[in-house]
Amino acid sequence: MASYSLDTPLHEAVGDNLAKGLKRAFHMTTVGELLGHYPRRYANRGELTHIAALPVGELVTIVAEVRSASTRPMRGRRGELVEVVIGDGEGTMSLTFFGQSWRVKDLTAGRQGIFSGKVGEYRGQKQLTHPDYQLFDDEGTARLTAEAWRNRPIPIYPATSTFSSWQVKKCVDLVLPALTGVPEPLPDAFRAAQGLLDARTALTRIHDPESFDQIDPARETLRMHEAFVLQAALLQQRHFVRMMSATARPPGDLLARFDARLPFERTPDQLSVGDRIAADLVAPWPMNRLVQGEVGSGKTLVALRAMLQVAQSGGQSALIAPTEVLAAQHVRSMARMLGPELAPELMPTLLTGQLGAAERRRAALRVASGQSRIVVGTHALLSESTTFADLGLVVVDEQHRFGVDQRETLRAKGSSPHVLVLTATPIPRTVAMTVFGDLDVSTIRTMPGGRAGISSFVAPVGEKPAWFARVWERVAEEVRLGRQAFVVCPAIDAATDATDEEGPETEEPARTRWGVVQAAALLSGHPDYRDIRVEILHGKMPGDEKDAVMQAFARGDIDVLVATTVVEVGVDVPNASTMVILEADRFGVSQLHQLRGRVGRGSVPGLCLLVTEADPFTPARQRVEAVAATTDGFELAEVDLELRGEGDVLGDAQSGVRSSLRLLRVVADADLIATARAEAERLLADDPTLDGAPGLAAAIAGRVSQRERAALAKN
Repeated sequence: MASYSLDTPLHEAVGDNLAKGLKRAFHMTTVGELLGHYPRRYANRGELTHIAALPVGELVTIVAEVRSASTRPMRGRRGELVEVVIGDGEGTMSLTFFGQSWRVKDLTAGRQGIFSGKVGEYRGQKQLTHPDYQLFDDEGTARLTAEAWRNRPIPIYPATSTFSSWQVKKCVDLVLPALTGVPEPLPDAFRAAQGLLDARTALTRIHDPESFDQIDPARETLRMHEAFVLQAALLQQRHFVRMMSATARPPGDLLARFDARLPFERTPDQLSVGDRIAADLVAPWPMNRLVQGEVGSGKTLVALRAMLQVAQSGGQSALIAPTEVLAAQHVRSMARMLGPELAPELMPTLLTGQLGAAERRRAALRVASGQSRIVVGTHALLSESTTFADLGLVVVDEQHRFGVDQRETLRAKGSSPHVLVLTATPIPRTVAMTVFGDLDVSTIRTMPGGRAGISSFVAPVGEKPAWFARVWERVAEEVRLGRQAFVVCPAIDAATDATDEEGPETEEPARTRWGVVQAAALLSGHPDYRDIRVEILHGKMPGDEKDAVMQAFARGDIDVLVATTVVEVGVDVPNASTMVILEADRFGVSQLHQLRGRVGRGSVPGLCLLVTEADPFTPARQRVEAVAATTDGFELAEVDLELRGEGDVLGDAQSGVRSSLRLLRVVADADLIATARAEAERLLADDPTLDGAPGLAAAIAGRVSQRERAALAKN
């Protein structure tokens, strides 16, 4: 009899046709990938599905009994039409097959089976046309093993329109009995202490349980496998980074001179995080640190001080920002913070794709020669033509806007440079542990003093249309007090639904009503805005035009800026008091929180008006209400995770293993992940190369592909 390991190619185990189908439908190529495709639920032959509740238009899998089967000639074409009626004790539906009269021999009254297809409707009755199906054992066998047959669960697998659940089951049945050499990723003592199954038994019982009682223990074991393998891979990657050598960058007079001219005291968190980074920069291995903090908490100050420490020894720092507006603002704010004494010495340089050819050549020369020790740019920093004399620190601003490949391209321009990743999107503890487990994470929670704070309100114009007019009156009142306002729209032009590349985080099916074009047109004809200076800003404008508009707004030459989410990150105008977000339900929780953070940054009280037509109690409305209820970004991050689920929260930016969780759920399994991490840390402290844990090493190799391993390394 043939035997298979988890590494066996699928075509050897299930044949070419099924292997091609699995690859096309699920991108599977090995037995291990097939067996990692766990059932999403289990059906009970004795508890048939309620046909009455089936949604029209959706792909469903049901268990039912054949009531009748008949054939009749098709109208206008040769052949016969087969009509089968199936029922579940409470309702019936029909199955229709064209030109396949032989099916009536199988589909006889009294047979039970599992049926899958897209639910349609014909003459008021639900039907499946050409469904896939699998009938249960013949009646004689069923009588002999009636009790076992009735109680044995039927695995229902995630399926596609081209590869059904029982086709997956057929493949699993081909390989599972012949499976050998399943690696045991968990240390024996740890597995025993946790009361978990061995790996082979867990795989058998999740795919072919004899009873429902066997399913949960199998799931618990495989959930721990997933957590443990993931944490071990992340921690091992962190160990490999620490095996690299880095140039020590001790602090000196540059940092002392900068601190001496600061017009304010640093917050306790800025001090503690700054001290941690200062220690990282003199360690023998490269720093790999994530700093998370609220909008305006001082992450840029922390990063600038790290740049000064690197500059002390002649090293350069490169900060990559997601937009040209933000990159240009970073350069201006850094030059202002450095002052006339330090700025010429460090020569902060802007490098973006929108610079003129001559200006870009001059900037690139300053960078390549080492004359500029602080370089800020967008994707232009990744260009092959951009070279550094001594790149000692890479700073990634708003990490979720960059893929790991982009970060690696920049990091490769130096010799094991230190890496500092910044995010103003607070990350729940469980996500930080699961997604950024290979980075050291620091948090800035305390906010600088002297801020007036922000009041947030939902304007439910769907239920209260008069509030829409009041929103514009309120903005005009703020402008007459000498303040400024943002109006953010989900699109550039709602007539075409044209959006910036970034766009809203959450796209609802309803068509966009408000774009920058429409909002600006409304205000241009509003009687209260005759003397109010309104301008627009969006990502499709030329870079120099965008920069000019932002500088004019910062100077106070513009009263109301109507923009897309290009203003989401980093734009700092202390006199801006009001943020109006149109169609706020089209945005995600973190994006709404980021946008709100553009106001209330100085001594002027902030006001955020979240305009929405979303119906009460819908998920879209819940997001908006959640943001209005608190300004605590860390609390909102947890809410966001609950509302959206980690699949959306993790997204694709962290490409690789971390966005492909199977059984593990970062919210529900927080304690389990923490337990797995603690055990993985203990194991790796003694055996970082896993020479004494071949099962775990094999599981990591099978679960974390070379491509995903490379993605981890690039973080």
